[in-house]
Amino acid sequence: MSTYIIRRLLQALLVMGVMSGLVFVGLYVIGDPVSMMASPEATELDRDAIRANFGLDKPLLQQYAIFMGHALQFDFGKSFLTGQPAMGLILERMPATLELATVAILMSILVGVPLGIWAGLKPQALSTRGIMTGSVLGFSLPNFWVGLMLIMIFAVYLGWLPASGRGATVQVGPVELSVLTLDGWSRLLLPATTIALAKAALIIRVTRAATREALPMDYIKFARAKGLAWSRILRVHLLKNILIPIVTVCGLEYGQVVAFAVVTETIFAWPGMGKLLLDSIITLDRPVVVAYLILIVFFLVMLNLAVDILYSVLDPRVRLQAAKA
Repeated sequence: MSTYIIRRLLQALLVMGVMSGLVFVGLYVIGDPVSMMASPEATELDRDAIRANFGLDKPLLQQYAIFMGHALQFDFGKSFLTGQPAMGLILERMPATLELATVAILMSILVGVPLGIWAGLKPQALSTRGIMTGSVLGFSLPNFWVGLMLIMIFAVYLGWLPASGRGATVQVGPVELSVLTLDGWSRLLLPATTIALAKAALIIRVTRAATREALPMDYIKFARAKGLAWSRILRVHLLKNILIPIVTVCGLEYGQVVAFAVVTETIFAWPGMGKLLLDSIITLDRPVVVAYLILIVFFLVMLNLAVDILYSVLDPRVRLQAAKA
């Protein structure tokens, strides 16, 4: 297992290097960040001074080599606009994004898994048709539209929930959490629900397919033949054997939410990494964008590694295959 983990970490370093180079070149081609930093009245000499100050007057390969040299020392440069360390800006916003993503995925699991099992057990029931129709809508409706509708209904017409911001937070160690306050929960519910509706739709379909595949298996038939209670069969025999596809989907979707919650965070003015990334792309703030990418690639590799390790806990056959590899 240790060899496998080391190999995955080396793969992460390779992926981070390649992706940082691609983004570095892409931002270089898109435009000149000096145009964002300089005032409209700035002369060409002022612009040249800004380029020299940030090292933008050097050739692209030299700029990238300098950046990677500092990155190997965990120095990802400073924001062109604020002058603050780029990675520090991202890590400051990361708890808000992780909090939103975690609550959204937990909500989707709590809704999606029971409904998916029910739909798998009762494929011809009228309720199953309603569940599957709802899952299709969850796939089809874009997040920004769902978010706007939730704001219109619960914030504008009913006035039950606030539509923006993070609200009051509680300091827990080095991070601030809004789930520990009533005001924080009230502001978290709408953006988390916006994300959870789409993710629950996918979990419903995956759980239903896994349930339908597991029901004809011999271990289910044998458990029923022994006269075990149906609740025990579902809890011990069925759920345990359909967990791997559910864990796979939940892990992938959690990473996707953390990396790309830009639309939801923008609609609800949620102060997370996604909104920071969007603002940095618009202003061509290269250090922040590249640092964000490196952090997210590392996070996704670690998340996939954690999912793979969880496989070995859920299914002993995976441990045997890993040992042979």
